[in-house]
Amino acid sequence: MQEVNLMDFAAAHAQGAVVLDVRELFEYAEGHVPGARSVPLAELPAAVGGLPRNRPVYVICAGGNRSLAAAQFLARAGVDARSVSGGTGGWIRSGRPVVTGVGA
Repeated sequence: MQEVNLMDFAAAHAQGAVVLDVRELFEYAEGHVPGARSVPLAELPAAVGGLPRNRPVYVICAGGNRSLAAAQFLARAGVDARSVSGGTGGWIRSGRPVVTGVGA
């Protein structure tokens, strides 16, 4: 399990990284990283089987606490999980694009 900064995450995102947003659905709907899949932290155990094992999975939340816990859980399950430091809040503050709603 690794922690990555926003700059490294942005580079991975630009290359089509797998991104899990572990915030609650209402938080996700208010604004999320384009292409991020919503998997609230409480639902993570049920979703782990469908995650890739052959490439990194970037985990993001609001600020980094939930994503760190989620990435640690995923790493124990054999996923190459990377927690995004600064979270969605940092992503937004850095001027990067967000998508609203739950259809992304």
